[in-house]
Amino acid sequence: MSRFWLRMLPQFLLFGGVALLVWAAVNASYALVFLILAVLIPFFWMLHHLALIDNWLDSPTVESVPEGTGLWEGVFSRLRRLVRQRNQRQQELESELRDLQQAIAALPDAIVILDSADHIEWCNPMAEEYFGLDGKRDLGQQVSYLIRQPQFVDYLADHQKSPDQPCILKLSNERILSVQIIPYADRKNLLLARDITRLENVERMRRDFVANVSHELRTPLTVVNGFLETLSDMGGSPDAEMMKRSLDLMTGQTDRMKRLVEDLLTLSRLENVENLLSEEDVNVPALVRQIHQDALSLSGKNHQIELHIETEVGLCGNTEELRSGFGNLVSNAIRYTPKDGKIELTWKMEGRHAVFSVKDSGIGIELEHIPRLTERFYRVDRSRSRGTGGTGLGLAIVKHVLNRHQARLEISSKFGQGSIFRAVFPPSRLLAEAGCIR
Repeated sequence: MSRFWLRMLPQFLLFGGVALLVWAAVNASYALVFLILAVLIPFFWMLHHLALIDNWLDSPTVESVPEGTGLWEGVFSRLRRLVRQRNQRQQELESELRDLQQAIAALPDAIVILDSADHIEWCNPMAEEYFGLDGKRDLGQQVSYLIRQPQFVDYLADHQKSPDQPCILKLSNERILSVQIIPYADRKNLLLARDITRLENVERMRRDFVANVSHELRTPLTVVNGFLETLSDMGGSPDAEMMKRSLDLMTGQTDRMKRLVEDLLTLSRLENVENLLSEEDVNVPALVRQIHQDALSLSGKNHQIELHIETEVGLCGNTEELRSGFGNLVSNAIRYTPKDGKIELTWKMEGRHAVFSVKDSGIGIELEHIPRLTERFYRVDRSRSRGTGGTGLGLAIVKHVLNRHQARLEISSKFGQGSIFRAVFPPSRLLAEAGCIR
């Protein structure tokens, strides 16, 4: 028996007992009248409270729950408690939903919820950015009306045939997206889009790198192999002059392969994130003077090479890496500066920054090539680069050396008027009397 009927039972027993007493003391008619009144009065009282509940349902809040007496006081008290619990739970659910929406909005991937007919029900900010959607205006719109690339429309129609195979979209802003549709719930779909531009660029660079290395090695190997075959065909008495010429050319080609392999190993070591920079106090003026002497030897008196040391400040860094970086800048200037040209090496302070610059009067570089100069194997003029003996990795090495020293490479050039390469070091890399300034 429920609590309600247990609470009503004493009243029923009381009314029944009084009716029996009236029947015994007077007659049955008076007892019946008493019972009718005993039922009608609570009935109308109940109708009154039901009317209160009906009015309350128009605006069901905790504050507006009716007040009652007797049995109704307990009912309204429980109702007030249930409404309060419901409101609290609703607030918790709304808070969890906001947290979930904020978490989804913070994801780096685009997310669009589609109904069974591919209408947009919700999207996060990344979807708005990637596809130009509006999270409010475009609700209920057919997604294929807003994302109109033919490959996406075809994928949307046939994605169930290959659910694990994403669709690759190339947008007008050069962004590349990997789009996948995942079914869930009751015939709904989750559209996910991930920006794979960087991955695609890395893959392109990997393919180009392999192709370039293969091409760079193929030429000297072909030359060496050709001369070896020629010497082999000459039999036991090869011509001395031919022999000398062949050996000289093979030596040059093997030296070129050796430089290429050494630069590849250097670049690999610099790119290795586990290879931490070994720091020491670097006497840059002494290092630059040594590089100047090496440049004079490399030039063979074919260029006018000047050295300007305007500060004795040193750096906190790695001597050998800086030697490699500075040396590549200088050797590039020598390779691309015609005979009798002028090259200036300068170590100076500019404000709080230290700068090593290499200025030449060489062939110069057209403006559109400058942003790509530090790419591996990128050459403005491939035939001229090979003729000078370059590997195509020098400026890539320079970039990585400077990055490891929190420095930057600045390039300015005019075609036919020479170039200036500047390695700019931040104040945190400069040496004080007690070592690095941190």
